[in-house]
Amino acid sequence: MKVEQLANKAYIHKDIIEACKQGNEGARYRLYQLYSKAMFNVSYRMMNNREEAEDMLQEAFTQAFMKLETFRYESSFGSWLKRIVVNTCINAMNKRKVDLAYCDDIYARDRADEDEDNEPGYTVQNISTAMEQLPEGSRMVFSLYLLEGYDHGEIAQIMNISESTSKSQYMRAKRRVAEILRTLR
Repeated sequence: MKVEQLANKAYIHKDIIEACKQGNEGARYRLYQLYSKAMFNVSYRMMNNREEAEDMLQEAFTQAFMKLETFRYESSFGSWLKRIVVNTCINAMNKRKVDLAYCDDIYARDRADEDEDNEPGYTVQNISTAMEQLPEGSRMVFSLYLLEGYDHGEIAQIMNISESTSKSQYMRAKRRVAEILRTLR
């Protein structure tokens, strides 16, 4: 993307954001309408529970509106808000002291099994169902890396784990999702 396009993206909804900074409740409601569905999806993928995801969404928007003065248009508002949503979910999970699940047979699969992962027929619904069955820690790493686009260094920082733990959790989650998908076909 060109620098010009990036700059323009950062200024999307600037008039609404500025009205929010001035305390305009209508503008806050409009901003919520614009971003709540996408942010709910992020929250749901991380929390794996509708009610908790809704709670995290509300908490994240509350934090965002309280911190709105710190938004400087250096990135898009959606990226800034997504980071707040992710951190809100991570903090809630940390309060529950999420333990990452470790598997002894991490390298048990052979090359033939990996080739099966590329078979057609995987649906969004099946993948969502498989992700719901992952342990919380693995699901969070999987979601942050694969769906939210964070790298392992960022995930390690966010979740307060090592980068190698993030990588191994991602690989385990990926393998477990593939195993579950094979049973769903």
